[in-house]
Amino acid sequence: MTDRHHLLVHGATFAAVGDRGDISGVRGGSSPDGLFVRDARHLSRWQLTVDGAVPEVLTPVSDGDAARCVLVPRGGRQEPPAHTLFREQAVGDSAFIESLKVTSNRPVPTTVRLAITADADFTDQFELRSDHRTYVKPGAVRSRQVLDDGIEFAYRRAEWHSCTTITADPAPDAVEETGTGARRLVWTLDLAPHGTTELVLRVMARPHGDKRALRVPRSPAAVHEQLLALEGAFMEGVAFPTGWPELAAACARGLADLAALQVPATGPDGEELRVPAAGAPWFLTLLGRDALLASLFALPYRPRLAAATLPALAATQATAGGIGSAVAQPGKIVHEVRHGELAHFGQVPFGRYYGSVDATPLFLILLGAYVERTGDADLARRLEPHARAAIGWMLDHGGLTSRGYLVYRADEGGLANQNWKDSPGAICWSDGTRPTGAVMAAGAQGYAYDALRRTAWVARTVWDDETYAALLEQAAADLRDRFQRDFWMPDRSFPALALDGEGRQVDALASDAGHLLWSGLLDKEYGEVVGRRLLEPDFFSGWGVRTLASGQPAYHPLSYHRGSVWPHDNALITLGLARYGLHDEARTVAHALVDAATAAGHRLPEVLAGYGRDTHPEPVPYPHACVRESRSAAAPLALLTAVGGA
Repeated sequence: MTDRHHLLVHGATFAAVGDRGDISGVRGGSSPDGLFVRDARHLSRWQLTVDGAVPEVLTPVSDGDAARCVLVPRGGRQEPPAHTLFREQAVGDSAFIESLKVTSNRPVPTTVRLAITADADFTDQFELRSDHRTYVKPGAVRSRQVLDDGIEFAYRRAEWHSCTTITADPAPDAVEETGTGARRLVWTLDLAPHGTTELVLRVMARPHGDKRALRVPRSPAAVHEQLLALEGAFMEGVAFPTGWPELAAACARGLADLAALQVPATGPDGEELRVPAAGAPWFLTLLGRDALLASLFALPYRPRLAAATLPALAATQATAGGIGSAVAQPGKIVHEVRHGELAHFGQVPFGRYYGSVDATPLFLILLGAYVERTGDADLARRLEPHARAAIGWMLDHGGLTSRGYLVYRADEGGLANQNWKDSPGAICWSDGTRPTGAVMAAGAQGYAYDALRRTAWVARTVWDDETYAALLEQAAADLRDRFQRDFWMPDRSFPALALDGEGRQVDALASDAGHLLWSGLLDKEYGEVVGRRLLEPDFFSGWGVRTLASGQPAYHPLSYHRGSVWPHDNALITLGLARYGLHDEARTVAHALVDAATAAGHRLPEVLAGYGRDTHPEPVPYPHACVRESRSAAAPLALLTAVGGA
């Protein structure tokens, strides 16, 4: 049996366990293995043995909020298993809890020796990525201390200090050394005839800087109750479509995932907030673009996401004295926030990283949409300085005044591309050639246009600043005129993916054109042409619109951004199609996405492969996708907004 990884997620904590509930600590693969809190691995081994041997899997771990499996000792047909092990695991806030029940299958007393081999290597998540980079850690020291009821692992490097505490009920009979740094917790259990004994193990992770009074839940069942309460609160009051049960199920699944993906953040006045993390396993942290889009999709149903995301991003907005790389320019909204050791010591640039050209206009779009939806003028007044600073960044450092468009350049040590398609080769000509120098990505210009118009509305209706509103409206109108002149490719009846530093059209046919429909940047005639083009077979796979139309040399169905299908991308396209009155096309895309979700237990992943439905009747997963991702979780809500229950 192939040992897959199963993700358990609760806020800023997640665990990846195998089919038998073990954590092997092996590096490599598409998913990290272990228990992680704030970018650090707090359990790197968690392996069960029974009488010195690894048990066989009778029922493997299934996907869900708890990991449950059934194990038996290795044996053959002639000798039925002497006992059965029922293993259940769950993840809480900075905690991992396991219940292990051992049931005798014999009519006589039985003795069983159980052992859990445990270790915590405190590896930073960036060290576990597929690039296999290594990082020097001078003076780092790991230690282990045996407790009366378990063991504590600790890690120290200069001022950085983390620990993992493992306790058990009943306490282990012994804690043995293994010669590898790991420790083996051992129990000798006496089972009555057909009797059952239960062990409960609790793991508490204490990342650096966490001063909270933590309490580990008493059992996996207690964690499950907490998650059900969170999920119920997220779903309360949402009117799911009765005529389209598959969309209703996808919305419910998405809201449940959004509930689990809430991570702590801080507002401008130090207030504690909960905001959508980007996704597990690799991005269980605040990413500006992701949190903004998830909050936008959920706005008609869960406006409190926007009410938390906006001040959290305002609190991390770059200032004149901004920290980080050269991309941390005044007024810019943060792209990524990390809390791990490597970010702390500046060995990766992502502690607060501002390499995004589109998070800033999306911040303004969400603020305007939130105020329009809720009437909460107080938040718009409170964030007025932040919104004006964001407009200032777009006009100044962003390039709208000097270049006419939002512009980015490859950031050494950071991201080469800084729009939503941020992989190295994502922005390209149709033959795959990459532009050099400054890049003006099409989608970002649509966001800028919408941001200017929405902020003008806020300025007029809330800030009572007619002069500023008129200035922004004129800037938006000028941008629209320039864009249709410079980006439109008459021979293809389609907008270019980008302009390069010399103003040449980067001619790949890409899904970003659908974002221009969402933002309203294109004239109605152009918008209708683009919308219908996105539904032609080279773009539309049957599961959604591909990021890059097939048939171009640059296309690859398993490329991250050059042929795959992204649910959040398609959600924006669907909203855009509806905006331009292309309701049949919007329903076609929506039904494709809902079908893809239905095939995967009603959950949309971060990204799918671009293979066509005509040749592949089931959606093909992308190999390195986040299984739980906030934008994809919120995408069914956007579909509901765009097409209702049709």
